[in-house]
Amino acid sequence: MKINNQFSSIEQVAGQYLNKKRTTVDTANQNISFTEVLKSKQTEADTELKFSKHAASRLADRQIDLTEEQMRRLENGTKKASEKGIQESLVLIDQLAFIVSVKNNTVITAMDQKEANDNIFTNIDGAVIM
Repeated sequence: MKINNQFSSIEQVAGQYLNKKRTTVDTANQNISFTEVLKSKQTEADTELKFSKHAASRLADRQIDLTEEQMRRLENGTKKASEKGIQESLVLIDQLAFIVSVKNNTVITAMDQKEANDNIFTNIDGAVIM
């Protein structure tokens, strides 16, 4: 007996819908283990400079808009601080000051020169002037 005039058994239905060809993975990537892919993705994420909610809020409140060039310099300053073993750094760029957790690759706060002149920076173990 045919079911809906197309299939005579559940096996035929399953064969029609469940045995689709699977998409193939690029053969160059087939020998890469899950662990290697995971480490690669973690390394990519670790190298990207992040902004804490507090820092993002301070940038918005103080109407500080970073140019691409300033962002690149901030990332380079953070990288230089890391190479020197600094954990918490003050990074100065133009008239802007950033406190960066180098170990977490995260900008903690940001301020312009007006606020920076009146403040004392504590809990840092290094400074980078870019």
